Amino acid sequence: MSKVVEISPTTRHEGHSKLVLKVNDAGIIETGNWCSITPVRGVEKLAIGKTMEQVPKIASRVCGICPIAHTLAGIESMEASIKCEVPKDAKQLRFILQLANRLHSIALHNILILPDLYIPGTDTKINPFTPEEPVRSVAKRIQRLREIGQTIGQVSGGEAIHPSNPRVGGMYKACTERAKTKMYDLAKEGLVLAHQQMDFMIAVLRNFQKRDWADVGGAKIAIPKDLGYHNQGYMATHPFYGTSSMDECPTWDYNRFKEVRPWDWYMGEMEVSLADPKYPIGGTTPVGTKTNPQMEACTGIPMYDGAPVEVGPRARLATFKGYDEKGTVGQHIARQMEYTDSLYAMIAAIDEYNPSGKVVADYIPQGDGSMGWAANEAPRGTDVHLTKVKDGRVLWYSMLVPTTWNFGTCSAALTGAPWQLAEVVVRAYDPCVSCATHMIVIDEDNRIVAQKLIQ
Repeated sequence: MSKVVEISPTTRHEGHSKLVLKVNDAGIIETGNWCSITPVRGVEKLAIGKTMEQVPKIASRVCGICPIAHTLAGIESMEASIKCEVPKDAKQLRFILQLANRLHSIALHNILILPDLYIPGTDTKINPFTPEEPVRSVAKRIQRLREIGQTIGQVSGGEAIHPSNPRVGGMYKACTERAKTKMYDLAKEGLVLAHQQMDFMIAVLRNFQKRDWADVGGAKIAIPKDLGYHNQGYMATHPFYGTSSMDECPTWDYNRFKEVRPWDWYMGEMEVSLADPKYPIGGTTPVGTKTNPQMEACTGIPMYDGAPVEVGPRARLATFKGYDEKGTVGQHIARQMEYTDSLYAMIAAIDEYNPSGKVVADYIPQGDGSMGWAANEAPRGTDVHLTKVKDGRVLWYSMLVPTTWNFGTCSAALTGAPWQLAEVVVRAYDPCVSCATHMIVIDEDNRIVAQKLIQ
């Protein structure tokens, strides 16, 4: 007989989410719902009536992890709506900024997943904050990679968190020859460290893949060889950057997209019937608690060609490099491979960038209300922003962010896993849940049903 277990909140990722899992007598997941419970930010409504310069800055504030992707996708959706061509060297600076953000994000994710993994040859889980070797040196390398990414982001983008240099029509300022040299030297240093960190992470991931069990709250939980497998497709628009409706041959198609509501996707009201007080940290939700993913989810589920898709590192490598390893470990390894890929591409872009080149368009149209969109390949996957601009002001705005795309696919990937490893599967998607929150549940009279979400 099926039982229901709830893990709320999930841990070691940005934002607030929960897992509601229907499991069999052996504790294997039959149906898994992963849903955002982050309060709705309302960015898409805040955008209406604002200037096209203001909205990308507002959109970047939805989160402090993905602001560069949101800034670039927001700006380029404006440019697509108004049909504004951007100079080549402005595009180069944006490309460098994008890759700096990806480098930092991969390193940050290493810290979040290392506690799930083991020092090879031992049953000791990795504590990235231990003062003991060899982990201490690994932690220092991770922090240096993050510092390199943030510094290059600051040089090219103005700031590394909410970049101030990108603007509609290009960039506010060019980088000097001295700044170019600084970015180049940092990227070359980062490439050496990235090779080392990639090799380390792949080694510990392969070690985890060979293990028979993982320790969860003091219990030995069998690791299935197909942990995190799913049969959904992949979606990616570019190995490093993205596409927009301005492109002659865009690699994303608005007409192939649709979004379903939470109550069309998630399970309905249930009662928790299985709990584990030893589950880290603080135990699972107590038996008898009512749970209702349909009403508590704060996001829709976007579909492409009528089905959920996976976005992110594995989707990019599968689409553009023929990568084919499935499962949670395969997903992690794809992300590590992007370490060096990002830095090689960044170094090439820095080489090509001309500090004397033009970085802002000569003419910036104000828009006639046409719809434009831009898809940015953020660290976590395809980040699509759509807008309509007229007379310099935004009439409509929508964000289809990476974790939103991954909710449905990750829910499918949970099937067949021991429920105690559900968070391990979720963390492989490097969730950024605050960005993915843009829906509240109301009834026929426009009254908020999920009131607790915004109290």
